[in-house]
Amino acid sequence: MASSLNPEAAHVRALGDVCGLLAALFREEPSQALLVEMKAPTFAKHLSDLGIDLGIDLSGDFAKGSDAELAEDLAVEYARLFLGPGSHISPHESVHHHRDQGDSGLLWGSETVAVKRFIESVGVEYAPDYTGIPDHISVELEFLQKLAHAEADALGKQDWALARDALVLQQTFVDEHLSRWAPEFCDKVIASARLPFYRESAGLLRELLDGMRLRIKQVLARVDGLLAAGDGMD
Repeated sequence: MASSLNPEAAHVRALGDVCGLLAALFREEPSQALLVEMKAPTFAKHLSDLGIDLGIDLSGDFAKGSDAELAEDLAVEYARLFLGPGSHISPHESVHHHRDQGDSGLLWGSETVAVKRFIESVGVEYAPDYTGIPDHISVELEFLQKLAHAEADALGKQDWALARDALVLQQTFVDEHLSRWAPEFCDKVIASARLPFYRESAGLLRELLDGMRLRIKQVLARVDGLLAAGDGMD
């Protein structure tokens, strides 16, 4: 029974890598080097072998030019969607929580503080040179990536107690934070994006979170069974 979770370690590590990729895509405009890496057949094949389909279309009309032109187009799109000036979609959790009388939240709301405390309570520290707001979508996805990789390491070592800790942290963080605002954020991006790249990136994020919630529940049940049976424990 213990060996049945070995493939899951590779799968959850790949899911963590997708979280990291999405964090990079929503943190800032994608670099030309990142786009070249994403378009490489080996990149897609690696994820496909693990049952993960990015679903991001890099073959549309906007991608027919050079990589440099694509990067420039996406930089303009990124700025329009997430930076402004004028109306834009904030990539920060606190802005997407609704207040009394239906008012939207503001930057540095109570959710920002809650995210910062949650991350730091796990022992993860922000980079010394990080000057952004703690509840940016990219920060939350990077944190989820770290938790997924911690789970993968524990599964690989058959340390079920440590794997359970990582699973519970993922479940709590997704339920209390990402799932409470990221779907609305994704819907707004899908409705506003002019280029398929960000529309499909947002769609992938929605699917990823839904899939991770289900996977966490299923794997957690299996790990609890292993702990109850004492399977693989010293």
